[in-house]
Amino acid sequence: MELNTDNRIPLYQQIYEFIKTEIINGNIASDEKLPSKRTLAKNLGISTLTVETAYSQLNAEGFIYSLPKKGYFASELKMTAPVATSNSEKKSTATNSHPAQSQPEYTINFSDSQTDPESFPFSVWAKLLREVLNTHQYDVMKNSPAQGTLVLRKAIAKHLHQFRGMDVNPDQIVIGAGTEYLYTLLIQLFGFDKTYAIEDPCHKKISKIYNSFGVKTVHIPMDEKGILIKCLNSKKADIVHISPSHHFPTGIIMPVTRRYELLNWASEKSGRYLIEDDYDSEFRFNGKPLPTMQSIDNFDRVIYMNTFTKTLSSTIRISYMVLPKMLMEEFSRKLNFYSCTVPVMDQYTLASFIDQNYFEKHINRMRKSCGLKRDTFFSAIEKYDRKKHFSIMEGDAGLHFLLKVSQECLAKFTDSLISKKIKLTSVAEYYNRPSDQNQNMFVINYSSIPLNKIDEIVKELTTV
Repeated sequence: MELNTDNRIPLYQQIYEFIKTEIINGNIASDEKLPSKRTLAKNLGISTLTVETAYSQLNAEGFIYSLPKKGYFASELKMTAPVATSNSEKKSTATNSHPAQSQPEYTINFSDSQTDPESFPFSVWAKLLREVLNTHQYDVMKNSPAQGTLVLRKAIAKHLHQFRGMDVNPDQIVIGAGTEYLYTLLIQLFGFDKTYAIEDPCHKKISKIYNSFGVKTVHIPMDEKGILIKCLNSKKADIVHISPSHHFPTGIIMPVTRRYELLNWASEKSGRYLIEDDYDSEFRFNGKPLPTMQSIDNFDRVIYMNTFTKTLSSTIRISYMVLPKMLMEEFSRKLNFYSCTVPVMDQYTLASFIDQNYFEKHINRMRKSCGLKRDTFFSAIEKYDRKKHFSIMEGDAGLHFLLKVSQECLAKFTDSLISKKIKLTSVAEYYNRPSDQNQNMFVINYSSIPLNKIDEIVKELTTV
């Protein structure tokens, strides 16, 4: 054994590594006695404490063992030699492996729902975070209840009352890191024997979440008013997942008449519930948002769900749901052992952001800036679409609209998307089964597109 005193690796670790390697390689046989600590220290010219530290580590990991008044001995390592692999097996393994495919690079991505960094209130958020760290040092070091901190639940209840006209008890609110996580809580809350009805078309992620838990899902077609009650009645569904304020991808806003039909459906049988995903409700540009299903629910059958990922940032994973009182009691009994998945510091910062009216101001700025982006898109499409191949659909709400392409130039248009590396998704791809309908209707997510780039992007998009 040779020790390198100039090496940054401590001497005890060099001794430890040497003896461990010798035992593993069989150069020190099982039950072979090691030199005493004093003898080895004298031979190496180092302190006994250094050798003792190395031996203690080897002993703790089981490479050596000690016997009283006899010393240290090498342990027996029962290791199985690796089975030799033939060249044909190696080739087969390589052929059958499926490495992760890299995502293609796009120059323009209209399927991305990320937030424009220019719209995030960095300075205000940083100021509030500093205030939280200065004034709530003990609070942010406490574990959050399963539902989330009371301070944020109170702020959310206040916001819902002021902005959506909802009277919500903070004790009915559950906070989680993203709506996907909240869906998984609901599945566990209801049990795995329920059938979930999903709008068709809808965002693919919704059905993937339900299917990943092995629960049964049925896809219900829609008309211009939303999910079809007649088709829903023909299915034995227990829970219906809807986005009535702004459906994705069609952009349909469900009228009050259809909303009451759904509420009546839920009240007809015990155990039926509606999950109201209030998707994009803050961004209605013409008129006030329609009342939520939860606010007109007299049967206590609506689970209201919303998120701050659209209004603040797609990377701030803070979402919440409002449970009916009976379900909240069930949640407390069955799922109260879960820890809240949102960091306490983030919860306190967001609560301050809402309570100090920064959130209301931010939404007003966002609505104004997004409305300007939307209008700029519409003007640019009208300017560059000289042959009238394009028309705009469902552009009154939310952070996306639909672009309809004439059938005569559809093939040429889709080919140009590939050559120009533009990511655009047709409405047809959001149906449960491949559909020939709406192949010429494309979803334009514009929230992440910089305002000063819209004109040139639309010119590139519409040049067919």
